[in-house]
Amino acid sequence: MNDLKNLDLRDDPAARRVVKDETVNVEFAATHGELMSLEGPNRYLPGDALITGSTGDRWVVSRERFDAKYVPADATHTHTHGEAGAYRNRPAVVLAKQMNDAFSLARSATVGDVLRGAAGDWIMQYAPGDYGVVQAARFAKVYRFAD
Repeated sequence: MNDLKNLDLRDDPAARRVVKDETVNVEFAATHGELMSLEGPNRYLPGDALITGSTGDRWVVSRERFDAKYVPADATHTHTHGEAGAYRNRPAVVLAKQMNDAFSLARSATVGDVLRGAAGDWIMQYAPGDYGVVQAARFAKVYRFAD
């Protein structure tokens, strides 16, 4: 398994620009905890978003990142931003690279969670030092190429 360090997809010719299009169900954490995603542990703090995607996958988004990246899915706003319910991601281009071998990498420089991916899975780089892992089948369902 490749243990990836200091990865920056901005300089990688194999990286692709992609956009996610998905409605997710969100709850907000009341306490500290850990959610086990398919790719590894996701620690969370009170107020962080606990997300269930359209494919049943679960993950954590810090409250600060959530507020910037998601909006209530219902145009009639049956709930206000920050309440549990359905949300859509704001379309944003991120970098992605499909991996040929199994790999691991830290979710971020500040959070010690280690994510793991299998051959064929995708590394997502949301910003320098901010990563995710998406299984190949999920990637095909919720991402489109922007380039």
